[in-house]
Amino acid sequence: MTSESPQGTSEREKRRRLAEIFGDVLPETTSDDRPETTSANTRESWYRENRPPHHDAR
Repeated sequence: MTSESPQGTSEREKRRRLAEIFGDVLPETTSDDRPETTSANTRESWYRENRPPHHDAR
């Protein structure tokens, strides 16, 4: 068995209660920490496909 400090237990309990009330608001990692899943070409093609007609060259 491991013994935990009272402060550690109360901190864990506080986090559990906050998560119970508000849910998991923030992810464990941010988008900066995760590898990029789409290539720049894919993002650029989305903009080209969704380009308004008045932006087309005549």
